[in-house]
Amino acid sequence: MPGTGAITLRTERLILRKPEIDDFEAYAALMASPRSAGMGGPFDLRAAWGMFCHDVALWQLFGHGALMIELAENGECVGQVGINHGPLFPEKELGWFVYDGHEGRGYATEAALALRDWAFSALKLSSLVSYIAPGNAASVAVAERLRARLDPTAPRTDPADLVYRHSAS
Repeated sequence: MPGTGAITLRTERLILRKPEIDDFEAYAALMASPRSAGMGGPFDLRAAWGMFCHDVALWQLFGHGALMIELAENGECVGQVGINHGPLFPEKELGWFVYDGHEGRGYATEAALALRDWAFSALKLSSLVSYIAPGNAASVAVAERLRARLDPTAPRTDPADLVYRHSAS
């Protein structure tokens, strides 16, 4: 499926759509903030731009990548969900974040569930992992709501990361 452009997925409350240049300002602000520490940040503008471009390029390289989480009711972008891969990730990773002020509303869970189910169906993946920094209770809760299970033997780039495995079955 490499070479495929980004898809659009819809849920009851959300539209998951390809990243657009207008999304970069909020993305860069999150990456520059202390909230990005669990992803290796904070990041400067140059690093945030490289990560944003990586998220977009994955669609052409692997047939999956990042999608922005947009509220269907008003078009507000509230975060991102994605399937990461490439030399920085030992396995295909299901990742998510929501912007400040949008936590605790179930957006990350709803978006991750939709993208995970699409990946299992369209990409025929048998599993995905989520790399989560220790202490990130919100992301652990999302992974557990998605019925992912802690996999202490999974390979990881950061030895401190918790790895939650999502299984297709």
